[in-house]
Parts: sequence; C-alpha cells; structure tokens
Amino acid sequence: MEKEKIASFNLPTYREIPNVGLYLDQVSKYINECFNDLPGFSITNSMISNYVKHDIIANPVKKLYYRDQIASLIFITLSKGETSLDNLKNLLAKQQEICDCEQAYSYFSQSFNEALHNIFTEKTEVLDNGETRRHHMVNTIVSSVVHQIYLNAEIESFIAE
Repeated sequence: MEKEKIASFNLPTYREIPNVGLYLDQVSKYINECFNDLPGFSITNSMISNYVKHDIIANPVKKLYYRDQIASLIFITLSKGETSLDNLKNLLAKQQEICDCEQAYSYFSQSFNEALHNIFTEKTEVLDNGETRRHHMVNTIVSSVVHQIYLNAEIESFIAE
C-alpha cells in the first residue's frame, strides 16, 4: 500500500456514518470499504455477531445496525489488535458513563486521523543507509510494544476507577 494513501487516510466523521439502519452484510461491507486504503483492518459478519453476543456492542434493532453501533464497530476494528476484547468491552461501557457515542467517536476519529497524518509526515525523512533504516525499524517495533504494554495498564486503571 502506498504511504501517500495511508498518510491521507481519514476515518469517516460521526455524521458521515449511516444512521438509516443497515443489515449485517451492509455493515461489514461499509466498514471494510472505510478501510480500503488502510491495510490490515477488516471485519466479518461473524465478528460483528460475536461482538453482539458478548455484549460489546448493542443488539441490532429488528436486525438493523445504526450509527452508534457502526461507530463502535469502527473503533473495535482499529483497536482489537491492541488490547483484549474484554478491555474493549469495559472501555466502551465506561465511555457510555462519561459521554455519548458521538463525542467519544469524534474525539477518537480526530485523534486517530491526526496521529496517522503526523507519523507519516514526520517519518518521511530519507533514511540514508541500511544500518540507519534497521535501527529505525527496531526502534519502531520497540516503541509499538512498549505503547501496547502501557495502553493495557492504562485501560485497566481507567476501568477500575
């Protein structure tokens, strides 16, 4: 995938997410189309059904999913590789106590878009030789692992509040 495509990727705004009621197939298709330019992120019908079964997202209303559920599924699609589903379930429940879905999703999507754009803008400097590039890759992996450890500790602390 071209770095330029990734660097210019944006999540849909809350208001851009359909609120007309979508069936399961339509929801997974919509979310997967949202992530066409972002490799490694997808969702299946069975995953969505599993999230409903485990009360991670609200049950569909007459088999239809609406904006809040779809926004939560977008968040889950991006976050499921970073923490456990139990942590995501608890985090979404805690979020509902603090603010509505529109506020939470809007903050999340804005933060995500800015972070993605910033990292791709910052990292465009030319790495002059193989050794520098190897060091850069090792540092990026270490940073990712450390951030994941920190994230899980923070989520557990936040949920316990």
